[in-house]
Parts: sequence; structure tokens; C-alpha cells
Amino acid sequence: MSVSASLSSLMDHLCENGVDCVEMLPAINDAHGGVIVDMKEPMDPKLFATLLRASISKWKEQGKKGLWIKLPIALVNLVETAVKEGFCYHHAEPNYLMLVQWISETASTIPLNASHRVGIGAIVLNNKKEVLVVQEKSGRFQGLGVWKIPTGVVDAGEELFMTAIREVKEETGIDTEFVEVLAFRQAHKLFFGKSDLCFLCILHPLSFDIKKQDLEIEAVQWMPFEEYAAQPFIEKHEPYKYITEICLAVQRGYAGFSPRPLTSFFDEQMSYIYVNSRDLDNSISFPDQS
Repeated sequence: MSVSASLSSLMDHLCENGVDCVEMLPAINDAHGGVIVDMKEPMDPKLFATLLRASISKWKEQGKKGLWIKLPIALVNLVETAVKEGFCYHHAEPNYLMLVQWISETASTIPLNASHRVGIGAIVLNNKKEVLVVQEKSGRFQGLGVWKIPTGVVDAGEELFMTAIREVKEETGIDTEFVEVLAFRQAHKLFFGKSDLCFLCILHPLSFDIKKQDLEIEAVQWMPFEEYAAQPFIEKHEPYKYITEICLAVQRGYAGFSPRPLTSFFDEQMSYIYVNSRDLDNSISFPDQS
């Protein structure tokens, strides 16, 4: 059917029997008084514009607040139409673009796109008081001769402790067991202007034979902790001095946060809470059953 025929058929539907039966874009209600349009099938931009205007008018009558349109990359031709109707970009993923518009007279409560990137730093200490360290081929440390702990970024849907185990394995070939989160640091205006959360973790080695990753890593070794801490770069840069101080504190009994599984009441999905298990368990008392 041609575009003109489609529009003609639509107008016949709108005006049939003199009744204002408005055809709208398919949408589902969200949990916050808005609607989500998840476009899947191709549509002519003119027809899309007509349906979108009619839908917005109806949603306003219904008291809706936030309007979301999810466009797969194959329907990128509809972006201009949506923008002309008042929508703006919210976020983009490899296979879709999300647009949003606030139509309520109240102040917008639409959350901004994800504002933080999450990363880890992994301290791996063996029984000889040696720390697993790497030299990187690229990035800020390239060519500086600095030995540093393995680091990396959490993948989508990946648990924090799993990231630490994976990154150590990928960079050094060492298998590890996650122990605790020792500390975390927040910084701003870094990767694409986003903020950054980095969690400092400690892991126990389960293997010791190094298998270096060639793509990103220049060298790997087990280094005596005192030698690592004595590097001029470490001594001059406060964030890295804290790593050595925390490692020393761990040897004196410093307790971090270990993961405990929990299930959400709302969706029954498994996640983890990080707690000071030692002090938490010691603080729990049970009544005498005798």
C-alpha cells in the first residue's frame, strides 16, 4: 500500500461514523505514570508522525507524564520525526536509541542517563607477601615503567566480584578467589565526561603460574610488597599510596566488605550486598534456647 493510501485509510478510520476513534501507537504503561513505545516494525515517517501526534494528545488527556520511544537501529529514519514532535535523546545502545519527552505540567522526574562507569582494582597477595603486578602497553601508564595492580571495567550485568576475578585471569592468567572490597573511590569528568566509581578489592590466589595477556599487558610478575610500595610513582601519587596503606592495614586485621547473595522482593532476581561480614556476624546475637 502506498503512503498516500495508508494515510487515507487512517483518516477514514479516524472519522468513521463521525466518532473520534483515534488510532495510537502501541505502547505499554511504565511504573511511574508514563508510557513506553517499543517500535519494532518499519513505518513511513509521515504515518508515524500522524500516529505520534494523535498518541501524544491522548496521553496528555490520560494524565501521562514521561513518554519513551525505543527505536531499533533499523528504524533510525523515524528519529527526525520524533525530535520534531518534542522528543530528545536519552541514551543509545549498540542496537537501539531511546528518546523521551515529559508532557506533564509537574516538574520532570525522568532520571538522567547512567552517570557512572564502574571499575575495579585487584590486589592479589600470596603467602610470600608478594603482590601480583602488571605493566600496561597503553593508557596513562604506557612507557612509564610503573608496576600496578590489575584493573578493569565491570561489564553490563556482571557482578563486581566476578569482574575482579575475570580481570586478574585475563591480564595475568592467575586464578583467584574473591575475598573483600576494601575501599572505593569516586571521581568525575573522566570517560566521556562521566563519573567513575572504582572498587579496590583483595583476592586470594588459587594458582601461581603467570600467563601474560599479550594484547594489553607488557609484563606481569609477583613482586615483593615492599618493592611495589617503594616505587617513586606510588609514593608521589596519593591514590596509589592509599593502596599500600590499606594492604598494610589488612595485615593488621582491617575488615572490608564481602558479597552476600540476596533476592529482591519485587522481581526475585538474585543480586549481592557487600557487608563487613566479620563485624556483622559478631554483632548478631540469638536468645538462649535452653
